[in-house]
Amino acid sequence: MSSLPSTARAWHLVARPHGWPKDADFELRELPLAAPAEGRILVKNLHYSVDPYMRGRMNDVKSYVAPFQLDQPLDGGAVGEVVASNDPGFAVGDHVLHGLGWRDYADVPAGHAKKVDGSLAPLSAYLGVLGMPGLTAYAGLLEVASFKEGDAVFVSGAAGAVGSQVGQIARIKGASRVIGSAGSDDKVKLLTEEYGFDAAFNYKKGPVAEQLKEAAPDGIDVYFDNVGGDHLEAAISRLNPHGRVTVCGMIAGYNDTEPAPGPRNMMMIIGKRLRLQGMLVNDHQALQPRFVQDVAAWIASGELKYNETFVDGIENGVDAFLGVLRGDNTGKMVVNPTR
Repeated sequence: MSSLPSTARAWHLVARPHGWPKDADFELRELPLAAPAEGRILVKNLHYSVDPYMRGRMNDVKSYVAPFQLDQPLDGGAVGEVVASNDPGFAVGDHVLHGLGWRDYADVPAGHAKKVDGSLAPLSAYLGVLGMPGLTAYAGLLEVASFKEGDAVFVSGAAGAVGSQVGQIARIKGASRVIGSAGSDDKVKLLTEEYGFDAAFNYKKGPVAEQLKEAAPDGIDVYFDNVGGDHLEAAISRLNPHGRVTVCGMIAGYNDTEPAPGPRNMMMIIGKRLRLQGMLVNDHQALQPRFVQDVAAWIASGELKYNETFVDGIENGVDAFLGVLRGDNTGKMVVNPTR
């Protein structure tokens, strides 16, 4: 291992955030590295993912995924290059997707790594458009929301990694109208001019309910919820009878210290016979082969476009994560830890 590092740098959670996470809740520490044991590989992480769901894992509560442990390295999706291998299934130079992000080098069990092909798409795409966020969009729209041709679709957080893909898949599949909300005028312009949304609005510029009514004069049939709060209330008001809602995320409330009041118009769910369903992407792994085939083809044809926001340097990893919670990113937020 003379040519390989003897230590790795990894972000650790050192305190449970109360409300918005702060720098003091995290610490960048060194971990010892040795030659990989049998059945393991050493990976130089080229890109790792920071995602909104990670905020929930910082709380010490039982949920669908185990909470991060204090004084332990954080983890999450990462893609990198094998620099040492003690497993016959992997060779030095292979590119792999694995779950030990938030660090520059990772000692990974071979069974937890999956080879990815950098000739099909940039490696970072396997964390976004061809990765977990992409499958979330694909499954959440087509399976959970039971999308059908002719539906009018509203997506909140529409310039993010999931939302931007939801809107484009809806357009490709024949939506009658695709509407998105985002947090800046530049993002609104991106939605309509690059991603092909029929309408979009900046939710910071006025009440969501009023802006959605103007953008969807004939109502909506599907709402893909990444935000919750006033967006969900506005969508319930505009949903047509038998409308469907995929509740994917509620980022508006992730840092609340007190429970936020729910939508005030829940009684409309009865009269409109609405269906609201929460989703977790891990329930939809059976769609993975079809998802990759479809999305890779749409990217190749130019029908589906995507953006990534890169932050270089592992020392900036926490800033990148906080940026996701603030909505600083356009498309997928990716950290390049070794640049």
